[in-house]
Amino acid sequence: MKKSNKNKEKNVTVLGKETVFDGVMKFSETLQIDGKFNGAIDSQGALIISKTADCRVQYVKAASIVVEGAVAGSLSAVDKVDLKPQSSVRGDITAGRIRIADNVSFEGSVKMIRNSGFTEKNLFSISSGQLKEQLTRQ
Repeated sequence: MKKSNKNKEKNVTVLGKETVFDGVMKFSETLQIDGKFNGAIDSQGALIISKTADCRVQYVKAASIVVEGAVAGSLSAVDKVDLKPQSSVRGDITAGRIRIADNVSFEGSVKMIRNSGFTEKNLFSISSGQLKEQLTRQ
């Protein structure tokens, strides 16, 4: 019996290993760069810079950024930046969250931003006043 996939599959655009792109790239879903990229990226989606990628950017603005290859230039993500092992980043990073793995080459500064683009979840099913009242009764 075939299981149905209820999750909507996201579109992923791939710039292959043999691709060389110069200019400004804009996209709304997911872009994976395997080749060479020179220019700027302005996106509301996710960016994956693979192990084979070589990117020289004026800037990158995206919701999330995963770096497995080499990047020279500034990175900015509303959500997170994830630097994988063996990756190389020369430039400043601005992000709501950042993860830097072992064996990463990083030259630059990091600025953490308040993650205003994402809603916070309420961890309690009752208000703090109700919780306080119940605790003082005991």
